[in-house]
Amino acid sequence: MDAQQGGGMQMIFILVIFALIFYFMIYRPQAKRTKDHRNLMASLAKGEEVLTSGGLIGKISKVSAESDYIVIALNDSTEVTIKRDFVVAVLPKGSLKSL
Repeated sequence: MDAQQGGGMQMIFILVIFALIFYFMIYRPQAKRTKDHRNLMASLAKGEEVLTSGGLIGKISKVSAESDYIVIALNDSTEVTIKRDFVVAVLPKGSLKSL
């Protein structure tokens, strides 16, 4: 009986190790990325230059607090309305002029 009891403890120990690996390698980094993206969405403001997941680069011309959509000016005459979630990054000021 003692040999089987030791085997059970080893199995529980291995499962605990796998759970820790899963937490630190997969869950925790994903939760951090989700939190960072949520903070980015909350901080979007008019005049910021942004990159979208579709590859569009433009300046935010209209932000509505109650809406999930923003308006991005791609150039002086073209504006696009996109969902806030599609903004991937806020670019440094002057990025559009350098292109």
